[in-house]
Amino acid sequence: MPRFSVIVPAYRVQAYLDECLESVLSQSFTDVEVIAVDDCSPDLCGEVADAAAARDPRLTAVHLTANVGLGRARNAGLDRATGDYVLFLDGDDTLAPGALQAVADRLDATADPDVLVYDYARTYWHGRHTRNVRADLLAEREPQVFRLEERPELLRLLTVVWNKAYRRDFVTAQGLSFPPGYYEDTPWTYPALLSARRIAVLDRVCVHYRQRRSGNILGTPSEQHLDVFEQYDRVFAFLTARRLERWRPVLFVRMVDHLTAIFNKGGRVPRHKRAEFFRRARAQYLRYARSPGAPGPSGPADPPGAAPASAAAAGAATGSASGAAVGVRAGGVRVRTRHLLVRLGTRRAFQLLGAAGRLLTRARSRAARAARRARAGCGRLYYRLQLRLPLDPHLAVFAAYWYRGYSCNPAALEAAARELVPGLATAWIARPAYAHTVPPGVRVLRPGSRACHRALARATYLVNNVNFPQYVVKRRGQIHVQTHHGTPLKKMGLDLADHPAAAAGMDFEALMTRVDRWDYSLSANRHSTLAWSRAYPADHTTLEYGHPRNDALAGASPGPAARARLRARLGIPEGATAVLYAPTHRDYLPGHVPPLDPGALARALRERGAHVVLLARAHYFHDAAPAAAPPAGVLDVTAHPSLPELCLASDALLTDYSSVMFDYALLGRPIVLHAADWEAYRLARGTYFDVTAEPPGLVCRTADEVADALASGAHAAPAAAALLAAFRRRFCPYDDGHAAERVVRHVFLGQVDRPPVSGRRPPPAGAAARALPRPAGSAVTHGE
Repeated sequence: MPRFSVIVPAYRVQAYLDECLESVLSQSFTDVEVIAVDDCSPDLCGEVADAAAARDPRLTAVHLTANVGLGRARNAGLDRATGDYVLFLDGDDTLAPGALQAVADRLDATADPDVLVYDYARTYWHGRHTRNVRADLLAEREPQVFRLEERPELLRLLTVVWNKAYRRDFVTAQGLSFPPGYYEDTPWTYPALLSARRIAVLDRVCVHYRQRRSGNILGTPSEQHLDVFEQYDRVFAFLTARRLERWRPVLFVRMVDHLTAIFNKGGRVPRHKRAEFFRRARAQYLRYARSPGAPGPSGPADPPGAAPASAAAAGAATGSASGAAVGVRAGGVRVRTRHLLVRLGTRRAFQLLGAAGRLLTRARSRAARAARRARAGCGRLYYRLQLRLPLDPHLAVFAAYWYRGYSCNPAALEAAARELVPGLATAWIARPAYAHTVPPGVRVLRPGSRACHRALARATYLVNNVNFPQYVVKRRGQIHVQTHHGTPLKKMGLDLADHPAAAAGMDFEALMTRVDRWDYSLSANRHSTLAWSRAYPADHTTLEYGHPRNDALAGASPGPAARARLRARLGIPEGATAVLYAPTHRDYLPGHVPPLDPGALARALRERGAHVVLLARAHYFHDAAPAAAPPAGVLDVTAHPSLPELCLASDALLTDYSSVMFDYALLGRPIVLHAADWEAYRLARGTYFDVTAEPPGLVCRTADEVADALASGAHAAPAAAALLAAFRRRFCPYDDGHAAERVVRHVFLGQVDRPPVSGRRPPPAGAAARALPRPAGSAVTHGE
């Protein structure tokens, strides 16, 4: 029998069903059966399921002759399940890559519990992903296996069935099944958790929970929302039958909060049924308030053995943001008021209270927006006034990556300027979350503050690796240095005009007004000079001097002892081969899903006998994305402040199309390209050359090829080393450890004909670079 049976009910989800089924069938863990249940859907769900079954024998398509609803469609799948464990997945959701392997590993580690609870992330139609706000409840702490009494806070999680794996023998022994009607998850989830003798958790996002713009059943007005009363009748009947009266108080609170949340969602209960709904809510309250141990109107009760739960937690258990928000807003006072109004049956007062709360929320939101606009307006007015004052010849302002922190080329230039330019004061613009990255001696400026506006208006030097905001003007005598942030493989600037998916509505005229502020544009090589001249055609000087950020890589590498300390600080096991995995962003894909599953790759390497640890680093667009605990063999280094340190600590680089490959080539260490979607990436984003034809090392198309290459040593074979050497000659001609000094001497000290730098090695590809034609439209100063 298979390890997993994944049951997928399908009704009116034709647009999403194929993606849903493929997310299961394409998992690296393959011991799975998929049961797709077509609930007599009037659209093409049945055909989609049949087509998937024809492609993969692990999938069985079940066609019901009548529409029976979500719960009983799941029952139809349960009747056909043969796996050790049963998982449910709604037809418009997807499994995250590597989810089944992570679940299998956790089940093995916890000796097959009755129920395993895992995490999810909400995925929105506009591309944003948000992890469950209660992810902290899934911490894998001792005891690893427990009963609900030991961790009753799990009841504060969303009351759904698809965030758990259930041992099928347990489901059969407990007689679990889904009733008809809406909210069918409620009389399954509570009995399952209360009955389980062995529960475990997995601190990992395994399900992507799609938030549809329209068509969600629970968000559609229907009389069936009144089914919730019968569902809670079933829950309390279960408590009576199983003699679990001690759980009545907490489930009573969950019920009342759930009922009020449904009522407050204006799009659920039809207008002509709202009075009936409230009457039934009061009757439900009075019926179960008389149960032994149930709370009165004074406030909610707590689970057995638990610390007092907040009202916000009670609201969160219903899965309703409004229910959770009630407790946050009022600290339990408003919750008690709502409970009292339900008990008294005063619907109009309840509605007035809700309306008042919504009005207050909207008023606060509008006031906050108005305050932000006012602050911004005042700040820009202050900036305009500061423009009337003279420039400060001794002030330089630096920034990088939209104020993320002290990094990249601007950081290297700031450090060199502070050392080489007498009397220069430097300041760095950083958001508060990144202020700690700025070194001592450098003034930190908060974006939007008066100090920041004053510095932008009066500093003689402005240095950034992206553009400063649109309102910043170019003053006479002010010097703007655009450092860029890597050698370009992907199209940039005006070259994106033919790639709308990547341009994403970019205002090219506004872009060029910002480019017109530049005095200097840094370039690491002739390829970059040509690309920047096409992407940003303007009257500025190109300094083809190398990348200042690479001085740390091209200079003296840390000795063995220092490198060992660095690796130990990162958590790299002694004797392991450290592979830095740094994929790039894909404009045409929503959210952040790594092209390779690091956990699956680490496991594949172990199976091949390789002692490898992956240093996984997400693209900076996703550095704030919620992260689950990394799997075995993987270290999440996304938050590490220094990319050069990670490069120096690693033994090889695994990437796809990230510009880090151009930097890493300096080290002479192996580079592996994973180019599984090269054709799609090249079409959607646009690229300046075919990196698979002129790569810095071995090119792999599949995860298995990557694992084979790293385990066998093919990634470091002579053929790969020859590719790396050619790549380095082409793209790293000036990266000799002194690029920052050359730029600072030219821009800040006016030393265009700079004196020789002792110990400088000659650029390996200098002659070839000089032989290329000079791009028209800009002045170019070379680093030779």
